[in-house]
Amino acid sequence: MTDTHKLFDLSGRTALVTGGSRGLGLQIAQALGDFGARLVLSARKAAELEQAQATLRARGIEVEVVASDASDAVAIETLARTAIATLGHVDILVNNAGASWGAPAEDHPIDAWDKVFNLNMRGMFVLTQAIGKHSMIPRRYGRVINVASIAGLRGNPPGSMQTIAYNSSKGAVVNFTRTLAGEWGVHGITVNALAPGFFPSKMTKGLIDHLGADKLAASAPLRRLGDDDDLKGAAVLFASTAGKHITGQILAVDGGVSAV
Repeated sequence: MTDTHKLFDLSGRTALVTGGSRGLGLQIAQALGDFGARLVLSARKAAELEQAQATLRARGIEVEVVASDASDAVAIETLARTAIATLGHVDILVNNAGASWGAPAEDHPIDAWDKVFNLNMRGMFVLTQAIGKHSMIPRRYGRVINVASIAGLRGNPPGSMQTIAYNSSKGAVVNFTRTLAGEWGVHGITVNALAPGFFPSKMTKGLIDHLGADKLAASAPLRRLGDDDDLKGAAVLFASTAGKHITGQILAVDGGVSAV
């Protein structure tokens, strides 16, 4: 019987985290690094990546960074090649890069719809395909963790948000996760998704300010929003040996909002 502590150990494992310079991506990267994984972080802004790299290295985490646009197919292919070359192979892929857009459905700009889907869904597919084909499938091992959202599990209450493109893209991420898990299980690859609720971040700040943090917290059974630690345990579970028999699952980390 394996020592339970060792089930969560990521020593010797490698991970690529997109959107890893801040917010939920950095939170997940820190958790994987704290448990021993070597990291490559990607995001669009080099300055934010360098700051994240310094923060993680101060914790003793081995991390490199690559500035890359996760909505551009050519840049994504370059990111995949660079990550594999830097790490030797990619054991864990965290698809966290994402964007949102607020507008009434009847007036939602088509170019904004395309921007959201190109990043949240198309870019995620292109990167996952490249990492799977060139690293995970040949080695018959991999952990894919997609960051979805409870917005992909439900609609928006009347009078709250108008984010039809975001919700639709995250719904696509949910079924992408299930479908890929069915296809890639034969290769020893697990594919799961985290579905966060409301977490304070740069992307959600305006929405939380508009709707009211206290009001949003009151709508959750646990009466709170997510904090800087709330995704870490779930991410390590999906990334580690502890989660080797879990695939195709969507775990809501939302204080119970999606359960009521």
